[in-house]
Amino acid sequence: MISFKQLPIEAKAAVAAGVVFFSMMISRSYLAEKLDFRTRRWLLRLQMALFANTLMLMGSLHVWRSTVITFTRSSAASSFCFMLWKIAVFMFLALAHSSFFTLLFLVAEEPYFFSLAAYTCLGAYIILIFFLFTLGSVEQAYKFLAGRGTKAGTGNKNRTALKPVLAVLLTVVLTVVGVLNASQPPTVNSVEIPVHKLPSTMSNLKVVLLSDIHLGPTVGKTKLAMIVRMVKALKPDITVIVGDLSDAEAKIIRPAVEPLGELDSPLGTYFVTGNHEYYTSDVSNWFELLKSFNIQPLHNENVKIVSPKSTSDWFCLAGVDDIEADVLRYSGHGMDLKKALRGCSSEHAIVLLAHQPIAAKWALQERPDINLILSGHTHGGQIFPLNAGAYLLNPFFVGLYQVGQNTFVYVSPGTMYYGIPMRLGSRAEITEIILRSP
Repeated sequence: MISFKQLPIEAKAAVAAGVVFFSMMISRSYLAEKLDFRTRRWLLRLQMALFANTLMLMGSLHVWRSTVITFTRSSAASSFCFMLWKIAVFMFLALAHSSFFTLLFLVAEEPYFFSLAAYTCLGAYIILIFFLFTLGSVEQAYKFLAGRGTKAGTGNKNRTALKPVLAVLLTVVLTVVGVLNASQPPTVNSVEIPVHKLPSTMSNLKVVLLSDIHLGPTVGKTKLAMIVRMVKALKPDITVIVGDLSDAEAKIIRPAVEPLGELDSPLGTYFVTGNHEYYTSDVSNWFELLKSFNIQPLHNENVKIVSPKSTSDWFCLAGVDDIEADVLRYSGHGMDLKKALRGCSSEHAIVLLAHQPIAAKWALQERPDINLILSGHTHGGQIFPLNAGAYLLNPFFVGLYQVGQNTFVYVSPGTMYYGIPMRLGSRAEITEIILRSP
């Protein structure tokens, strides 16, 4: 029987990841009632950081072998430049691994340079792993097609060296493009949506949709202030924030949230939770903070949006908690559509705020009379190659979808980004939705 010491280091990392994941399950199931709230919050976030790092360790070993060990037998291995290269690769991997811990220790009104550098390296790490894997697969396919009888020679050695060089070059180019793209202000996307049973007096009502701002290690007060200025310039009747506003506790990041107090939509500003609100384990304090800025959380509840032209004309605006609250067993929270739509009959138009597209799908299965659902969560994939995964995992990916005869779902690609200050294959967006009466 093979002992743990005899296992390859990749296998040891996999075992460590399994142990951390198991400890997370134990914490959620058996320790939730025994630990105080603050301790439980820190333990969960620390476990998530450790789990991500143990998984990344396997990839980091592959990166080190591909970009450093591969060249140790070359004539340049003893040069000063190669020594600098080894240091650069080590620092790159160290920064990528440290990114998850910035959520615990480096969150303030404005992002720290270290956090920005760490998360940029994390984004580059994901791209580099993808290209190393893809080019490695192409190399193996070439060898297979060329036949087993081909002898190893200089040509094979050159191809082996070419793979990491090409992967690094592609990663650098895409990282620069991604950072420049994410540094641009969000685009304003104007969408007209017909809403069944919307009163004619409310036609042309303007709703501004924000989602996935992710205040935290890499998004601070300056970016939020820019978003608020852009929203105010659109002069919306209603502003809605469909989750993942922050990745930090309300008390820690309160100064960065202050620009939200400048939102002054005449028919109100509303908020529903995303999965990251529950990762902070600070939802109650966030609700109180948002209320102090005249932003109303819709905690499985609804409000009547009354026409400015006729008090007898209205539609139902409802919001549900994010489904992650159920997974995390967050007390007093969880998606409850029946409660959220209590009093919302099919005689009036119904607009639902639900952070995740999968929640939108579930809502329509239970209440097909919902006319419009506004979601976020997917970020449009945010960066390549994660786009493909986000597309496959969500029933609605990004943009406008029609479901049946009288229902639409709009999924925002996100107003900022999560952690990694990069966007590849997606663009940050503030959505201006014009509701049309049919």
